[in-house]
Amino acid sequence: MYGENVRPNPPTPSTPSAPTPLPALGTLLADTSRADRVGEFRGVAGPYWSLRPAGGGAEWEVEPRHVRPAVLIEQLRARTARLNARSRGEVL
Repeated sequence: MYGENVRPNPPTPSTPSAPTPLPALGTLLADTSRADRVGEFRGVAGPYWSLRPAGGGAEWEVEPRHVRPAVLIEQLRARTARLNARSRGEVL
């Protein structure tokens, strides 16, 4: 029993992994290639995903492998930024 791997790791497939499923429009995601910048998912542009800051601004493109779901505190900050921009009249 000692020294044995009781739960061996499952074999890794030799085929490429399946493509990343698309999130719903407006989902808050963090871009790990840009210091965890948070943006709303806007769609697909070729091999890239388009994200836009929650508080408004220019969209940017990112490879799906550099995107992760935004954690709760990041979502809260993004939503607060959007509400502040809306109160200033910058976002409808």
